[in-house]
Amino acid sequence: MTEHTVSDKMVASVHYTGTLPENGEVFDSSEGREPLTFIVGLKQMIPGFEKEIMGAKVGDRKEFTLKSDEAYGDRDDAAVMEIPREQFAQLEAENSLETGMQLVAQMPHGPSPFTITNLTDDMVTADFNHALAGQSLTFAVEIVELRPATPEELDHGHVHGPGGHHH
Repeated sequence: MTEHTVSDKMVASVHYTGTLPENGEVFDSSEGREPLTFIVGLKQMIPGFEKEIMGAKVGDRKEFTLKSDEAYGDRDDAAVMEIPREQFAQLEAENSLETGMQLVAQMPHGPSPFTITNLTDDMVTADFNHALAGQSLTFAVEIVELRPATPEELDHGHVHGPGGHHH
């Protein structure tokens, strides 16, 4: 039996910890959870993540830092919008709006998360950039499992696990 390596159309399960290189702050980790499982090559991960683990085998550990263009992209000033505060009236009836709050707008192309960056009496400034846009990110990754994706998984574009779907 040949030993699998991370390559296109493989199902990879990885444990990872993502940190910000400038201060070591952890922004995401699979620690204490199930490993992250995805099909390599279907653009389910940020671009640099897959590129850095290509060719790795089960048990391999890698650490790498991605510049923003290989992670969540650069910040886009056009993704910051002023929205009339009255559009949030229903939400404000239930809880108060605060700077730093993360909400999701229902847009024609689907749900779009945003962060409130400023509030005035009349306007809400909504930043639709990913919270990690414009930042370099460091990942420590361990490959825990690799297997070829099934034709059904490739057809559906996601991993199927024991007892159904992994999403």
